[in-house]
Amino acid sequence: MIDKLEFFIAVATEKHFGRAAQECGISQPSLSAAIRQLEDQLGVILVQRGSRFQGLTPEGQRVLEWARRIVGDARTMRQEMRAARAGLAGHIRIAAIPTALSMLPQLTAPFQERHPDVTFSIVSRNSLQVLSMLENLEIDAGITYLENEPLGRVTSVPLYAEQYNLITAAGSPLSDRESVTWKEVGDIRLCLLTADMQNRRIINQLLAEAGATARPTLESNSMIVLFSHVRTGRWASIMPRNVAKSFGFPSEIRMIPIVEPQAHHVVGLVATHREPFTPLVSALLHEARTLVDRPEFQ
Repeated sequence: MIDKLEFFIAVATEKHFGRAAQECGISQPSLSAAIRQLEDQLGVILVQRGSRFQGLTPEGQRVLEWARRIVGDARTMRQEMRAARAGLAGHIRIAAIPTALSMLPQLTAPFQERHPDVTFSIVSRNSLQVLSMLENLEIDAGITYLENEPLGRVTSVPLYAEQYNLITAAGSPLSDRESVTWKEVGDIRLCLLTADMQNRRIINQLLAEAGATARPTLESNSMIVLFSHVRTGRWASIMPRNVAKSFGFPSEIRMIPIVEPQAHHVVGLVATHREPFTPLVSALLHEARTLVDRPEFQ
C-alpha cells in the first residue's frame, strides 16, 4: 500500500504517467497497474484519464492528502529505526532561494561535522517552488523568506534578515556614495533576479514605494550571473548584504547600503509541520536554532 501511495504522489506531482514512472524507477505499465490496484482497494477513481493525465478526481485530491501523511510517517519510522540501530545517517534534500545559497555552508558544515554519515543534496528554487516541493515530499527542508507570502503549515526557524545593498563597479554612477536611496537606484542600469523570485518582488515593491520602477536590462535566476555582469562595469545590481559579502569583493566593486527605507526581510529554514519529525529533519532544525547567535548570521 505504501509503495502504491508513493507512486500516486509521483503521478500527482509530475502530472504525467511517463515522468512519474521514470521518477519512481519503474515501467509506465507497472505504475498504471499500481494506481488501478490502489483505486480498486479504496473503491474510488483517483485519476481522471483520457489519452493523457487530466488531473485528480475530488476523491483523488483527498487521498493525496492522506498519502502525503502516510508516506511521510512511513519515512519517519524507517529513519527512526535506522538511527536507533546505527546512529544518525541518511540523505537530506534541501531547496533554497538563490539569495540564501551562500549561507548554507554555515548550516551544512557544522551539521555534517557532527553527523558525518549524513549527506546532502541542495537545489536552487524560487520561494513558491520550495513550498511546493515540501508539500510533495520532494525535499526534507527549505530555505526561504518567512514573511510577505503565505507559508502554509510548516515549522520555521528564522536565520537572518536580508539587508539590501547596491553592488556596482568603481567609477560607475553612485559608486562614490556612502549610501543611496531606492529612488536613485531606480534610475541606473540594473541586472536583477527574474520576476518569479520573491527577492525580485520585494525589490519591485521597495522601488515602487519610492516612486521608481524596476527596468532591468538583464535578468537571471543566478546570483553568480548577476555578479559577473556587475564586474563588467556596465551593470549594477541589488543584493542582500550577506550574498554580496560571500563573493569576496575585489577593490573595484563597491557595496553601498540602500536607505529610505532601509528594509529587512527574514529568511529561515522551513520543514513540513509534523510530529514526530524524521530524525534527520529534527537534527537539522536543532542545528538551525544554534546558528541564530553566530556573528555571520546577524
